[in-house]
Amino acid sequence: MTNSVNGYSAVMKRAVLVAMAMVCALFVASPATAVTITGLYNADVPISDTSSSSVKAGYEAGLREVLVRVSGSRDVLELEGVEGLLSKAESLLLSYQVGQSQGQSRMQMSFGAVGVNRGLAALNAPVWGANRPLTLAWIAVEDRGQRQLITEEADGASQSGSAAEWRQQFVAAASEGGLPMVFPDPQFSGDRSLLSDLWGQFVDRIEAASEGQAYDVVSLMRISRSGGQWRAGWVFEGMGMDPSERSASAGTPAELAAKVVDQWAELYASRYAVSAGNVADSPAVDVVLDGVTSLADYGNVVKALQSMTPVRAVGASRIRGGRLTLEVAFSGELNQLQEYIALDPRFVAQNAEDATPMEAAEAPQSSAPEGQEAQGHEAEAADVSGPAYQSLPEGDEQDAADAFESLYEVLYYRWQSAPGRGGSHS
Repeated sequence: MTNSVNGYSAVMKRAVLVAMAMVCALFVASPATAVTITGLYNADVPISDTSSSSVKAGYEAGLREVLVRVSGSRDVLELEGVEGLLSKAESLLLSYQVGQSQGQSRMQMSFGAVGVNRGLAALNAPVWGANRPLTLAWIAVEDRGQRQLITEEADGASQSGSAAEWRQQFVAAASEGGLPMVFPDPQFSGDRSLLSDLWGQFVDRIEAASEGQAYDVVSLMRISRSGGQWRAGWVFEGMGMDPSERSASAGTPAELAAKVVDQWAELYASRYAVSAGNVADSPAVDVVLDGVTSLADYGNVVKALQSMTPVRAVGASRIRGGRLTLEVAFSGELNQLQEYIALDPRFVAQNAEDATPMEAAEAPQSSAPEGQEAQGHEAEAADVSGPAYQSLPEGDEQDAADAFESLYEVLYYRWQSAPGRGGSHS
């Protein structure tokens, strides 16, 4: 099993931090248009025991977590009809596994994206897709008269003290909420002048210091404590966001990070989520192929896809050089379409980075969280890791608009001929 969404074990915490750091490595020189969230439909919840009633309760708890993450708001749990949807949680599962972690029984689950999206649409709830804005979070924390900047970890070193704790809490909250978030380079941690500008929420110097890191939106946040409460106040810069200050208060760092991320998610979802009426009965996914260099290649790609059982229709949406983007309407779940494509060796899976093998950009995986012993109860095939992030390729404004409007993660392949399978010269 891979890392979980809730109940962060030591391995989970390290894996999420590494995944977040990999986001920064993927965005080197220019601003991104979006990042793709994988694992949006996965959940990891505690259960009291392995009885059928506890397992059923685990299904429902996991689906609650997924509904919040995919809709972008906890308000979805208050909608009329949500209890009926939760009662059908088992029917939406692709796979699950029950295990032990530090004496606690836990259930890790993967739900079907299409089924969940349709369920949300039936509730008249919005659906926030897999391609989401990346927020560069400049966060200054004042505690006992001292201010610290939360940064990414330096290579081979860990940020110490309260800044490390705050970063951990924000990473955990962002992972649970499916919200892409990165922090400034650690080189700025000792810049007192920059820290003062951040505290005063002076955007110009922060934007200048952000050059070289990719992002869609910059957030300037200051956190301070008064009595028994922590307060965060922040402003946004970028993507035409309202520049007025927003705030949240809570009793602990974990609660405050969760409140902040909830507000951010609701704000983004209000702009980019698809309304219930636009969640089509026949879902469609963008399939991007490199190496399509001739009309014959194009014909063979379309013919191959049309021959696959889940595919209902194939339409070309964009051609740029040797890169072809197809809109593929399909039936069933997205993983079923991927399994059919994987059977044809002419489709070589890639990630969003040109000619980079898919496994190079995924978060590290382990067979189980530290201290966890798997106990069977697992359906085949589906991965149940928690949310991780990968970049989308740089494009134009239309690419960005298409990405944010898409409900499903973009599938990337390289087209190549395969002897004996009717390759590009068949």
